[in-house]
Amino acid sequence: MSVVLIVEDEMLEQEFLRSVMLEELFPEDKLLTCESGIQAINLAKQYQPNVIIMDIMIPELDGLSAIERIRKFLPNVFITILSAYSDFSYAQRAIRLQVFEYLLKPVKPNVIKQVFRKMLDSANDCDALTEENPDENIKDSRGSQRYFIEESIKYIKEHYREKITLKMVASRVFLSPKYFSRVFKKEMGVSFSNYIINLKIQHACRLLETTNYPAYRISIECGFSDPSYFNRVFCTQMNMTPQSYRKYTRMSAQRD
Repeated sequence: MSVVLIVEDEMLEQEFLRSVMLEELFPEDKLLTCESGIQAINLAKQYQPNVIIMDIMIPELDGLSAIERIRKFLPNVFITILSAYSDFSYAQRAIRLQVFEYLLKPVKPNVIKQVFRKMLDSANDCDALTEENPDENIKDSRGSQRYFIEESIKYIKEHYREKITLKMVASRVFLSPKYFSRVFKKEMGVSFSNYIINLKIQHACRLLETTNYPAYRISIECGFSDPSYFNRVFCTQMNMTPQSYRKYTRMSAQRD
């Protein structure tokens, strides 16, 4: 099955491309459309298209920058650029991003149809080659998994003191909670919940070392709603109470 993404903010142009491509697709294929660079990245993460038609001058994030981000998690996707600009710097950057074709608007129906057919054939050949070489498929899959985990870690480190759940983070990287949980543990070596707790306790330790905040305030600062629960978790992780940890670190600093 082919998954095709059209990224075009001009509605007439988008409808033209859609009608041309529907003629070449089978009923089981999926055709997606959007109007901005950010939408393109989100749809690419969610549906993992094997063919993308991308305009350059689109809202939120230009087409070339969107391609740059998409290449990080879909390195083998076939991308053709449509542009009203013949600027050499655009074409040069497109070559570096390994685009399939760089077409100048207005594009004749027979030209876009021919290019699109070649892209579909190349994508199908690539899929067949991947099936014959499963080790390469595993390598690409692992690369995508690492990308999703890196994105989730960035989000977690920004929000771990807030009330975040596995389901929330999984939705941020367009994975099911069950799959995300399995991949997270495999890549990070700890479960999602333990990773969050470790971050909270590390922050608590820094606050105990550098401030005179009482334990209840530190528990709030670290995202614990219940101070007694914070104490239990801290004791489990550090084998001592928060007060004992503060006393121990300060005595150690005085000896040094």
